[in-house]
Amino acid sequence: MAATQLRVAPPPRLLQPLAVPQRLLLGPGPSNAPPRVLAAATHQLLGHMHPEMLQIMDEVKAGIQYAFQTRNALSLAVSGTGHCAMEAALFNVAEPSDSVLVGINGIWGERAADVAARLGVRVRVPGPSPAPRALALSVQGLVRHKPTVLFLAHGESSTGVLQPLEGLGELCHRHGCLLLVDSVASLGGAPILMDQQEIDILYSGPQKVLGAPPGSAPISFSERAREKMLRRKTKPPSFYLDMLCLGSYWGCDGPSRMYHHTAPIQSLYCLREGLAMLAEQGLEKSWVRHRANCVSLCQGLQELGLELFVKEEKARLPTVTTVKVPEDCDWKEIVTYVMDKYSIEIVGGLGPTAGKVFRIGLMGYNSTAANVDRVLQALRDALQHCHRSKL
Repeated sequence: MAATQLRVAPPPRLLQPLAVPQRLLLGPGPSNAPPRVLAAATHQLLGHMHPEMLQIMDEVKAGIQYAFQTRNALSLAVSGTGHCAMEAALFNVAEPSDSVLVGINGIWGERAADVAARLGVRVRVPGPSPAPRALALSVQGLVRHKPTVLFLAHGESSTGVLQPLEGLGELCHRHGCLLLVDSVASLGGAPILMDQQEIDILYSGPQKVLGAPPGSAPISFSERAREKMLRRKTKPPSFYLDMLCLGSYWGCDGPSRMYHHTAPIQSLYCLREGLAMLAEQGLEKSWVRHRANCVSLCQGLQELGLELFVKEEKARLPTVTTVKVPEDCDWKEIVTYVMDKYSIEIVGGLGPTAGKVFRIGLMGYNSTAANVDRVLQALRDALQHCHRSKL
């Protein structure tokens, strides 16, 4: 009888088996997950407050502290993507009476400025910085605007720029400012040392070098940042991302735990394994591997007659390489050809680089010499196809 009340039929596609194509993901993320990480996702669910699950959360926390090189007690994984971690960072340390200085070297600085503006925070943007060493904006901006927070993207995946951080934490603290750093595209692929570099808030994403699915984003707050949260005049605008509540859920304040929400359990299994693999390899070896494969890729691209978007080698992000689109080619044609013929993903530009570059990512499990050779062969073929089509 109840069936006669149904107005919507079962979707025909949902009555078919799930079909997922096999592709080599050499864009700016996600990257392909290692078999060990994929296997972690097949484990059965646990209750989110079971002692075994809390133990896994403790292991994830320890892995984040290792990857970030920090002893911060308030280190955990927010239940969301890197975007969610960006919002968690700003929601907790900035309120309407504050100002945020945003260094922009690509789209992620633009996004941070947008998020801060939605909070009603005074946003100061000195203007795009054409080179990562152009840090005069930080000195001048701190003196002029007296911000509460300085935001920088360490690895800017839209432009392929690696932002140096040395001395910035000390500079910020001298001016009573917190240093907030986005390391979504760089963590594990380029050196970042949270405590030594005096970074106050650092966040990342799991789907790049760590090779885990998106959904559990690492984040950490220094004691200085935590004190700022405790002095807030208003509550954070999001209960879901209230870091003091999340810290209690993750056991950052001691052994007792307070329920907050149901964490993405299998996502945490995968993040745990991605962090374990990074710990087993060692951060320094991971940094060397990513840099070596990036150098090899850049050499191969130049041998193909392509021009790199980031001229200075030390300014290049080791995980995402940006290449100028040849004047006689359409970037969409190149990207589509590489996908259709080789099942390899590379992508076009984003934000300020849209239509100007295509981007190649070598991250985590995908950062290998063999994959450098594969993508160079695919590009060689794609460029020849592009030139033939113009004849």
